[in-house]
Amino acid sequence: MGAPGTGKTLLARAVAGEAGVPFFSISGSEFVEMFVGVGASRVRDLFGMAKKAAPAIIFVDEIDAVGRIRGTGVGGGNDEREQTLNQILVEMDGFEPNAKVIVMAATNRPDVLDPALLRPGRFDRRVTIDLPDRKDREEILKVHARKKPLQEDVNLEIVAQRTPGFSGADLYSLMNEAAILTAREKRKKVGQFDIIRSIEKVMLGPERKSHVLSQREKLLTAYHEVGHALVASVLPYADPVQKISIISRGRAAGYTLKLPDEDRRMHSKKEFLDDIAMTLGGYVTEEMVFGDLTTGPSNDLQVVANLARDMVTKYGMSSLGPIAFEGTGGRLIGGGVSEDRGYSPEVAKAIDDEVKKIIEEGKNKAREILTKYRTALDVISKRLAEVETLEREEYEALLKREGVEIQDIYKKQREEDQKVADPSKILEV
Repeated sequence: MGAPGTGKTLLARAVAGEAGVPFFSISGSEFVEMFVGVGASRVRDLFGMAKKAAPAIIFVDEIDAVGRIRGTGVGGGNDEREQTLNQILVEMDGFEPNAKVIVMAATNRPDVLDPALLRPGRFDRRVTIDLPDRKDREEILKVHARKKPLQEDVNLEIVAQRTPGFSGADLYSLMNEAAILTAREKRKKVGQFDIIRSIEKVMLGPERKSHVLSQREKLLTAYHEVGHALVASVLPYADPVQKISIISRGRAAGYTLKLPDEDRRMHSKKEFLDDIAMTLGGYVTEEMVFGDLTTGPSNDLQVVANLARDMVTKYGMSSLGPIAFEGTGGRLIGGGVSEDRGYSPEVAKAIDDEVKKIIEEGKNKAREILTKYRTALDVISKRLAEVETLEREEYEALLKREGVEIQDIYKKQREEDQKVADPSKILEV
């Protein structure tokens, strides 16, 4: 089990190649039919074939299509999916011993599977396949770069550093997009520039060259994006800005690409608060500079609202204390969903107040930074409106020239860690 694109089916294919025994592969959705009893019959046929060929392996891809938890009240007792699941349960560890057939399955929704399916004797082991870390990403990129002619300047370590959160499928797509860009420009070898450009194409979509902005819209978008970037650079717990652009990609009129210098599995309250202030940077800039608001920050506001609510209801990062207010998802009653929140209307109001307070504090923090560095905001925004794209080096040089000091607490921590790890320092101690 694991996120989409991490290589669950790929791992099953590898097992099929290495096992040296008959391997039966089927998708969970292939069992389920409109007519009741057909799915159960298919399960019997599949296991019958596997028993004849034993020892054998059966692999069921996307098992959540058939293995969902029973008793939801939809379809009654003769629900086709439930009958199919019951037959799978009987075949896997029922009355007749079935020792020589091993069953493997893959899903990205382990939370919806029936408990009877996950008990020992059926699926004994759960192999979690995580998103790759930086070293893994570099190795995966090497695999996908093997048959592609690369220029001498290609450094896959830097590409791996700039792609946190990418799955194996994303990295495969990244190398393909780089090869397509190279072929389009009638060059024979893929360069580092092509791969770096492809990162944004995979993340945000292709450039929309037909989407031409007017001069006012261009300046407004530039101010909006620099507002994000400036707040991110000044706040110590925000990720460093890698690139700012006002070239439209996908649904975004412009974008600020900020990526951490190293992978992080856990996030702190301070990081979330700085992230909220950074996300509201564009909204505050529009309000400050133009005295008006556009539809531009609509997505930013959704992101901020969801993050602030998660901080209060999921992570206990508010004055309401260490309580998880997250609903259980509700119960189905007569075909409609009844929300089962598990807390009173008074607590719901307190949650709303806390969410508003967190967002207001972030907005005030962003306003304070942008007011203090208003000159830098104007200079960098006008420069971005001219050139349309600013890379990290040029952006940081402009900040330095305008007297803005970049805060990066993690850089200081890394430097301190290196001092501790230095053998000469240890000997001195």
